[in-house]
Amino acid sequence: MQNKGLIKFFAILFALVSIYQLSFTFVSSKVKNDAKTFANGNPQKELKYLDSIGKENVFNLGFTNFTFNEVKDKQINKGLDLEGGINVILQISVKDVLKGLANNSKNPVFNKSLADATANQRGNQAYIDAFFEAFDANSKGTVKLASPDIFANRTMQGEGGIDFQMTDAEAQKVIRKKVDESVDSAFGVLRKRIDQFGVTQPNIQKLGNSGRILVELPGAKDVDRAKKLLSSTAQLQFWETYKIDEIGNFLMAANEALKKTEIKTPEVKAVVKDTLSALLTDKKDSSATKKGNNPILDKIIQQGGGPVLGLFSPKDTAVVGGYLRRADIRVLLAADQRYAKFVWGKPTTLKDPKGKEIDAVELYALKGNRDNMASMGGGVVTDAKDSFDQLGKPSVTMQMNGQGAKAWEELTGRAFTQKSNIAIVLDNIVYSAPGVSSGPISGGRSEISGSFEISETKDLANVLRAGKLPAAADIVQSDVVGPSLGQEAIDNGTNSALLGLLLVSLWMMIYYGKAGWYANVALAVNLLFLFGILASLGAVLTLPGIAGIVLTMGTAVDANIIIYERAKEELRSGKSLEEAVKTSYGWKGAMRSIVDANVTHILTGGVLFIFGSGPIKGFATTLLIGIITSLFTSIFIARIFIDWTISKNNKLSFVTNFSKNFFTNFHFDFLKIKKWTYAFSALVTIVSIYSLATNGLDQGVDFVGGRTFQVRFEKPVEAEVVKAELAKVFDGSAEVKVFGKDNQLKITTKYKVQEHGIQADQEVNKLLYDNLKKYYSAGLTYDKFVNAYDGKTLGVLLASKVGPTIAEDIKTNAYWAVLGAMLIVGLYLIISFRKWQYSLGAIAAVIHDVIFVLGIYSLCYKFMPFGMEIDQHFIAAILTVIGYSMNDTVIVFDRVREFLDGKKAKGNFNSIVNQSINSTMSRTINTSLTMIMVLLIMFIFGGDSIRGFIFAMLIGIIVGTYSSLFIATPVLCDTMSEEEHKKIEREHNV
Repeated sequence: MQNKGLIKFFAILFALVSIYQLSFTFVSSKVKNDAKTFANGNPQKELKYLDSIGKENVFNLGFTNFTFNEVKDKQINKGLDLEGGINVILQISVKDVLKGLANNSKNPVFNKSLADATANQRGNQAYIDAFFEAFDANSKGTVKLASPDIFANRTMQGEGGIDFQMTDAEAQKVIRKKVDESVDSAFGVLRKRIDQFGVTQPNIQKLGNSGRILVELPGAKDVDRAKKLLSSTAQLQFWETYKIDEIGNFLMAANEALKKTEIKTPEVKAVVKDTLSALLTDKKDSSATKKGNNPILDKIIQQGGGPVLGLFSPKDTAVVGGYLRRADIRVLLAADQRYAKFVWGKPTTLKDPKGKEIDAVELYALKGNRDNMASMGGGVVTDAKDSFDQLGKPSVTMQMNGQGAKAWEELTGRAFTQKSNIAIVLDNIVYSAPGVSSGPISGGRSEISGSFEISETKDLANVLRAGKLPAAADIVQSDVVGPSLGQEAIDNGTNSALLGLLLVSLWMMIYYGKAGWYANVALAVNLLFLFGILASLGAVLTLPGIAGIVLTMGTAVDANIIIYERAKEELRSGKSLEEAVKTSYGWKGAMRSIVDANVTHILTGGVLFIFGSGPIKGFATTLLIGIITSLFTSIFIARIFIDWTISKNNKLSFVTNFSKNFFTNFHFDFLKIKKWTYAFSALVTIVSIYSLATNGLDQGVDFVGGRTFQVRFEKPVEAEVVKAELAKVFDGSAEVKVFGKDNQLKITTKYKVQEHGIQADQEVNKLLYDNLKKYYSAGLTYDKFVNAYDGKTLGVLLASKVGPTIAEDIKTNAYWAVLGAMLIVGLYLIISFRKWQYSLGAIAAVIHDVIFVLGIYSLCYKFMPFGMEIDQHFIAAILTVIGYSMNDTVIVFDRVREFLDGKKAKGNFNSIVNQSINSTMSRTINTSLTMIMVLLIMFIFGGDSIRGFIFAMLIGIIVGTYSSLFIATPVLCDTMSEEEHKKIEREHNV
């Protein structure tokens, strides 16, 4: 080996750099463990401890020191599936942005185009593209985007804006730019909020030009609080309100009108005090006020007062709100009240006559106007702080600018004179509606008070300081992982990795003896390099990433196996050890096979990295890095030891007494049975396609949208019983399966998945808790059931939500990823082998393998004791199968090419091909066997969450080995012309 000294130098240097990079991870872990010990289970105390030592030196190398913040930035970060925390993808509403840019245009073509874009948006299509398509179709050239009543308004005119003369194509460029600026603005606002949220190493990034923003909050435990912080637009407004005695007559009239159109269903409701009717009539026992006859009044659970019209149960707000928005009901409003805006307050709790706490929401009527504009907007607020009011309750104080101070003085002066109230409304929710008792308020200082927790006032002040979002930010995808589940994943991953390393190392020693030891040393160095690169890149380690590392251990010895098998052949042919090693490491020896096989791996891994997201991208990252490091260590590190053995004249045979006769006299006629293998594979393909058409696949929420919860109970529960109970409250949408242990369920529902607001998420969580709390001992509160905390073992351990739009995008990406991987690898094989028949044989084998795996999943998902969902993890497995199937096929094809191009074999065409296949059996079986061993270990010990993912790869590798021998090679031979067969026979039998 040339430049041996240089390779040794770089290997040692690389090892030292890797150890240096990894040292930061060890130091950071130690400091975090000290913080956990100090905090004794208190997450706030733990966070304060870490914040307090952020700028203190915690790592001394003698020549330089590093603070904890610096160490933390250089460590290998754990993904949320290992660390625990909250991951959300926010979709900035481009529809709202466009409405704002068009100044809420009433143009019918514009508004129809917005509606059509929402309805017809295709998977992976940006909303703005869908809007432009719809606008072209609806306008038919009669209306321009640059019309004065659409985008050529006063706001959009000026430099860099839109003028009346612009064509639609020119206007589109400006509109796209403005939309991008709005997304950038949202990104900045969210970053400010997150920086003050109080978690270590938050991550926020824009996802291309889709208008989506990824937010990761490692260690965040309060689910509802985090989602509320992220999705709140911070649209602060100040409205004047009607009082109950001003609007009460309308409510009575509305109630009477609704009696004629609504089905009267008697209901028994706990009433804390008399209802609104008591304020407006003296006939307390008349039929008009009899329970069950009043669509609105019967839903009031406590009377209001002042600006509060009444208190309602949260479950009734949608119905009552619908009543009050109906045109036939709103005509009953007095002429001076026709623009009244009915808005709900912040949820609160009451006590019924029995002392039981019940949830309630206040109803307000705001003094609206033709333009639906508030008396004052929140843009005038310059600062906000969490504080305490005169009664010592948590509140938020705000300071306004000069313009706002003047408007606030006028507004409070009017409220004082009229003895009215001012509603402080944030994101269309009334937080408080105080009166003004001491005259106009000057100076621009105001306060928001109400029934707040201290954490709520901190978040509210944070949101107001950061500013409002330019449009609604809908949570279209979210994942919540508890820290205890993350620790289980780490333990399972570590155990499976160690056991996999042990088995692979043991097999290499048993099969190759001393050379196997050298391969194991190379494997250990490979792992050091792999982790060192991950640390230096600041990569995030995920559970699928750990699976990728375990797989790397299987692939790391593949190159050694190919080289060793070639060296054995050269030794059997009579060459010396030095000559055999030199030949096996040459291009015409093992290098061509190694390069072709690993290029196919890199191509499929690259496709996976491009189309994957989150944990799947982590899997692709470790896989790609592992391929590169394993190539270096297998080829160069093991070679150093082999050359050292040769220089010492020591014996090296690449076999042991156990393996010396394996496959040496193996003669099997693979092509003779091709009719049977074709028939078997055709039967499997037909059965698989039939099952896919009739039985379908168990598509996960990644592909169809929905909510998934992993819930752990104290004792085993009946999945069917829980399913029946949840179906009643989730409108029939409930899928419940035992997940792993019999006291753990995986619950999936599509209930309100299209509603992105925090209220919908909270409602689903509350319904889940209310219906499952009976399975727990007393003491499991809602917060403990839903939110994460250290040591949590019961309740919701993992929650995931995928909206229908993003699910369609994921599905589209999956299709393109699989097809793209096949196409790219097929093109590479054409270039590498210079004959299309090789590429066709490989593609045929891959298609066969993919259909086989899909068929197994279609046939078995209903009764297998582990999850077999088709999701992003499954697509990652399919792409990995494609890579490894190509790997096996390339190993076989490389030897077939060598035999067909050379003259070392005699006989007819089929005999030559059979000889080539038989000569490669040892390397084919061994490379597949090491992969199967590590996958089997991951399947058994890797944990419930990735068992279906590993099973797909396990089946794929087994089937891929079969197809390489019995599908790919026969297809290659059958597609070569008879004339070429005869030509090869003439050349070999001279």
